[in-house]
Amino acid sequence: MGAPDIVVPVREGAVNEQLRFSLRSWAAHLPHGRVWVVGHLPAWAVDVRHIPTRQTGTKYQNTTLGVRAACEHPEVSKTFLLANDDMFVMRPQPDGMPVLHRGPVRKVEAYYAARAQGKYLRGLQTTRDLLVERGHPDPLSYELHVPMPVVKRGMLHALDVGRHLDVVHKRTLYGNLAQLGGEEIADVKIMHRAPRGYSETSPFLSTMPDSFVAGHVGQYIRRSFPQACRYESRRR
Repeated sequence: MGAPDIVVPVREGAVNEQLRFSLRSWAAHLPHGRVWVVGHLPAWAVDVRHIPTRQTGTKYQNTTLGVRAACEHPEVSKTFLLANDDMFVMRPQPDGMPVLHRGPVRKVEAYYAARAQGKYLRGLQTTRDLLVERGHPDPLSYELHVPMPVVKRGMLHALDVGRHLDVVHKRTLYGNLAQLGGEEIADVKIMHRAPRGYSETSPFLSTMPDSFVAGHVGQYIRRSFPQACRYESRRR
């Protein structure tokens, strides 16, 4: 069986320089088949497959619709890597993408509850409650900013199970229902401009728009991948 495809939902209207450098990092370090952009296809993107979707809901609903569209597309590989457009693979992964998680949901929930309330936390709580109802008393969180191996049939089942949730943590729902297990790591998203929270040995990174444009981490990522890859037009 060949390397899995990469599926990346992209919101409408984004020029998306983060996606450009994510693609460069995947081309350099992550074994994969095809790249599928779901939603908005930037004008500069080439040699990728495109699945257009209507983005008329919330960002959570739009990404869930995009993941379902990828799972239902007959040409997407049966197992694929679910990525975001701000996920950078900084070191070679010769054995493919490992399964990674963030630890128990209860710990992640406590982290967010101490800092803010909102749709994300509510979605985490309702997803956790649903998993507990279905026999997973201490579920793991898979809401990491790294690519995640996904089996189409299993993800479609998870999306059907969580269809009634306004905000579903689909990675977490899928990972627990499929009993993926995996290795625990801290999340790799860098939200600040300062030169901390990562090192040159970090295998994975993710950024916010501001930390990518104006932060130390963004400078580091751009230095790491200075050359255009096969997925981008040489014209700006």
